Amino acid sequence: QVQLVESGGGLVQPGGSLRLSCAASGISFTFYTMGWYRQPPGKQRELVATIIPGGATNYVDTVKGRFTISRDNAKNRVYLQMNSLKPEDTAVYYCNAVRFGSTDGGFWGQGTQVTVSS
Repeated sequence: QVQLVESGGGLVQPGGSLRLSCAASGISFTFYTMGWYRQPPGKQRELVATIIPGGATNYVDTVKGRFTISRDNAKNRVYLQMNSLKPEDTAVYYCNAVRFGSTDGGFWGQGTQVTVSS
């Protein structure tokens, strides 16, 4: 049974930082592209960042230079370090796992809420 469990969300002031973590089980982690997506209130889910098994990363333009995705293959975890947070970063953040080279949607976590507000 595949499980992706996110943690680390919360309430933070503008300019602050949060580190999200996603623990994966039930998959051969090293063969999966891991990603973070987010769904702002009233909007569609959007890609934030991805990291492939080899470590190359990709970011949506709105978070470049502020967010960093990383993975620890020994711990089956993927992280999202979020700095200089803005109110528009407020969303539910979801972890995603897709087998490298696959075109299906993969697996999803249950999401963690991030609220950026003063």
